[in-house]
Amino acid sequence: MTHPNDVPPSLLLPQLATELKNRQAVQPPEWATFVKTGVHKQRAPVATDWWYLRSASVLRKIYVKGHIGVTRLSSEYGGKRDRGSAPYHARTGSRAILREIVHQLEKSGLVQRYKTQGRRVSAEGEKLLASISKGILEKLASERPELAKYL
Repeated sequence: MTHPNDVPPSLLLPQLATELKNRQAVQPPEWATFVKTGVHKQRAPVATDWWYLRSASVLRKIYVKGHIGVTRLSSEYGGKRDRGSAPYHARTGSRAILREIVHQLEKSGLVQRYKTQGRRVSAEGEKLLASISKGILEKLASERPELAKYL
């Protein structure tokens, strides 16, 4: 079976985002056009489909990390806050965005609750990630034969 770990995220995430958009598994809320993705950012995202790309990234991160909660995800999507002449400090990303994405992924059946806290990828989510990863690897293996061992 092909794993998403075998594929570079730069190739996996755009295709996964397109698939999530086509399946209508996630939908950006009304406030998504105005919100910043964390206190360390100065402006809201400019890309029109950033919600789908972030959703794909969250789905992949939940798969890679095992079971993970929104708080840990927010630290994964955080960054350095510019405090002027004071030293930088780490800040977390927006938990409201991540919570909404995780709820939408859970509602669509791609993510499920893990015991009392956190989420993990469901069987359907693993199947989706594996199929997209396999398609990418087949395309890469036709260009570079040494990658055929991962199929």
